[in-house]
Amino acid sequence: MLKALQKFLFLLLLIMGGLYLLYQGFLYMQGRSNMPPGMTIAGVDVSGLTAEETAVTLQDHYFAPVRLTYRQELVDLDPQTVGFSLNTDAMLAEAQTYIDQQDIWQGYLRYLIGRTLEPIDIELQASHDPAALQNRLQTIAKFLDQPAQPPQLNDESETFEMGQPGYATNIEASMPAIEKALYEPQDRTADLIVEDEPAPAFDINFMRNSIQKQLDAFSGMGSIFIMDLKTGEEININADVAISGLSILKIAIFLETYRALDGPPNEYVQGLFYDTAVKSSNFGANLLLHEIAGEANTYKGADILTESMHRLGLVNTFMAVPYDAVAPATRPSTYTTPANSKPDLPMIPDTAMQTTAEEMGSLLSMIYYCAKGGGTLMAVYPGEITAEECQAIIDLMVLNQEGNLIRFGVPEDVPVSHKHGWDLVTHGDAGIVFSPGGDYVIVEYLSLTADDTSGWLDHDISFPILREISRTAYNYFNYDHPNLEKPADRSAREAVVREAIAATATAEAAAAEAATAEAATAEAATAEANGELPPEGGTAVPATPTATPPPQTNN
Repeated sequence: MLKALQKFLFLLLLIMGGLYLLYQGFLYMQGRSNMPPGMTIAGVDVSGLTAEETAVTLQDHYFAPVRLTYRQELVDLDPQTVGFSLNTDAMLAEAQTYIDQQDIWQGYLRYLIGRTLEPIDIELQASHDPAALQNRLQTIAKFLDQPAQPPQLNDESETFEMGQPGYATNIEASMPAIEKALYEPQDRTADLIVEDEPAPAFDINFMRNSIQKQLDAFSGMGSIFIMDLKTGEEININADVAISGLSILKIAIFLETYRALDGPPNEYVQGLFYDTAVKSSNFGANLLLHEIAGEANTYKGADILTESMHRLGLVNTFMAVPYDAVAPATRPSTYTTPANSKPDLPMIPDTAMQTTAEEMGSLLSMIYYCAKGGGTLMAVYPGEITAEECQAIIDLMVLNQEGNLIRFGVPEDVPVSHKHGWDLVTHGDAGIVFSPGGDYVIVEYLSLTADDTSGWLDHDISFPILREISRTAYNYFNYDHPNLEKPADRSAREAVVREAIAATATAEAAAAEAATAEAATAEAATAEANGELPPEGGTAVPATPTATPPPQTNN
């Protein structure tokens, strides 16, 4: 009986086992197109899933946000915003190929035991747009970064505020970790690399950068040279570019005239100095060239000036043709210099007379140090130029109240020894500013570029820029007491004063003329009453003789 029972149970077990295997076989055949056990696609376990379910599962994993850590903040990055895409069809096709190729009994065995005999892994096929990712990170950085702040003028406190430290995202360094997280099915996190930024130093480079930003707004080209006369620090922005000499080259004429004089200038030469410096007289400048030459020969004076500038190391500065003159065919009409020999000159300088902003600035610094009793001028020309003469040049150019480019960038009570100059395409000013915070040289030019065919630089465009550059320089040297008055306001204010002075002068002249006419009429009436009439064709008011300077010859 027991054996019969055992046999029955054994048969029952076999039957049940067979039925189970048959049932599992039925299920296996029903789901044979599903992903086999142990299969992973793109790192995601898709065992037993249909193709549609697999696609949804992959989408759920790879389109989940990437969590970015920005210092202490969390930012979600949507993969779709950076052009991330899955090639789901290609991965499913690869999986289907594997399914179709596997042995039916081997597949059934895997199905029964619930795992694969060897790993089945389909690699991720996806892509993203690096440019879109970079743009997205830039947008995030724009909202979260706090860049270091440069020194800036505080109108309320009337002082400069020093720069403040900050921090900013290093997008390029952050990209690799974020791109890696985009292609991870689970650990979708990354750190944005945020770097601390020190407070920008308030040094001469700060002034240079500020001036460069102003020049960037100008469609032409700027040439700037600034020197701290205490430390010798310099700013050079296109300062070695050949540029027209203009009336600014008259600074060299002042120096060479004093070097040619054996003593203090007489009244005639003093008048020429005044007319040339204050009224920017070209005629007066040419007559000073006679003094330099020792004879009435402007070309000889120009040659001596050029030779002297070269001797001082100013090899790009020359005067081949005097002001308002035409060079005769018997002499050169220009010089070849290192500056004007460069290919593709950015500006078209006057061939008759040229310099550079750097060399004009260097010449002004020489005159400044000479006035202090030392420097290059006294070393190169011992006994030919004195500290008193250099100071006289400085004092002379302080009288120049015209060409208000540098002047309108500094407070009204700050002395500026300068010479301005301009032509149709180039406007400039060069001078020494004696400011409370330190003396400095500033030379500034704006010019049309060589490819600009308009032939006209509008002073309404150039003057405001040049004046603001001057104010930037002044405020750097005087950051504790900056100039808050805008150059445009200074210009308008002085224009009103000049108009008032002109109106007063006109009224006084009219009154004087009326008084003279009245006196002449009264005198004529008295003479007529006494029988003392002037001869026919004569005049009751004698002419005032005028002095005539020596004749000018150009040869």
